[in-house]
Amino acid sequence: MSPSLSTTLSTLSLPSCVMNASGPRTGSAMALSKIASSASGAVVSKSATIEAQNGNPIPRTWKESEDGTGSALNSEGLPNKGIDYYISKDTAQQSGGGSGAERKPYIVSISGKNLDNNLEMMRRILAALDGGVAISAVELNLACPNVIGKPIIAYDFVQMETVLSSFSKLLAGREKRVPMGVKMPPYFDAPHFRQAADIINKYRHVVSYVATINTVGNALHIDVDALMPTISSNDGYAGLSGAAVKHIALSNVRRLRSMLHADVDVVGVGGVQSGQDAFEMILCGATAVQVGTCHWSEGAGCFDRICAELKDIMAENKFKSIEDLKGKILPWSKAGAAKSRAVRKKRDDKAKSIKEKEEKENQRIRNAADFYKLLCAILIVVIAFLADKLRKS
Repeated sequence: MSPSLSTTLSTLSLPSCVMNASGPRTGSAMALSKIASSASGAVVSKSATIEAQNGNPIPRTWKESEDGTGSALNSEGLPNKGIDYYISKDTAQQSGGGSGAERKPYIVSISGKNLDNNLEMMRRILAALDGGVAISAVELNLACPNVIGKPIIAYDFVQMETVLSSFSKLLAGREKRVPMGVKMPPYFDAPHFRQAADIINKYRHVVSYVATINTVGNALHIDVDALMPTISSNDGYAGLSGAAVKHIALSNVRRLRSMLHADVDVVGVGGVQSGQDAFEMILCGATAVQVGTCHWSEGAGCFDRICAELKDIMAENKFKSIEDLKGKILPWSKAGAAKSRAVRKKRDDKAKSIKEKEEKENQRIRNAADFYKLLCAILIVVIAFLADKLRKS
């Protein structure tokens, strides 16, 4: 029987553990409907602000490769249609991709310019829920500035506590009305993981999950032909995503999972481009996985491909479900290293054997082609000889 990719994120039942990340290709109801029609287990909206905004000047993005297999930079500046668009009945209906049991969870991402904006957006979401709008969860972006001149919220632990305390007061008695996750920036220093986890654990009655990581800030790509940054806004500095951040994301997933209360789920984000990438995230303790840069490059078809690849690798490793796989990473050991070498040798030997067979087949084709070329040349000579004989007779 094929492995099951279904999972439970907070109180949400997801048909697949793989979903989109808030970001490119999530700004409109039409774009969100394409995600809903794919194998994605949920649909996450573009991070909304109070009012619609156009974002930073173009060019504001850069990709190492168009197929999405490399790294990418973006300094978009949160272009979006405003919170009221994303919590409207029409947008929510299209974003769920159906009705009843067919609907997928619709998660609204919010990223206000300040705390008051974020609280106001949550009030509007609660009002929309009271009005029957099908919003399944809220994802609060803590990986962005809250106060001008101060670090992003989740790097300023005093700010972070203030924000979560304010949401706790706003949601008092209504915490179960809608699950709330928080989008986190990458941490690099062990004490920062501990401080962040302690604050989230304190507010676990409000925070249902953490999505880690957001882009790695202040990256730069240079256009060497023009001797200038590739991106026009913010003097070229931008957030780094894609393949370059996967190993940082894995570390953040594993560390936070080990420190957070069991009530708080972890969603792995950053550099997921294949089923193996998703497998590694879940192995490190993620309940679900979000895909951003790859979705940006490949479109919604990436979810079907990644899910199929994840099923294959789970079957190969005899995992029947996400729950069976989640957090099953083992400590390093000599026995494990020996097993890895043996598996790699077997894989390399198989690849070598396939390559040798292909080369033999190609050589056979080349030999056949050479034979037929020679045969044709002989036939041409014979025909020319016979034609000459006929002319002379």
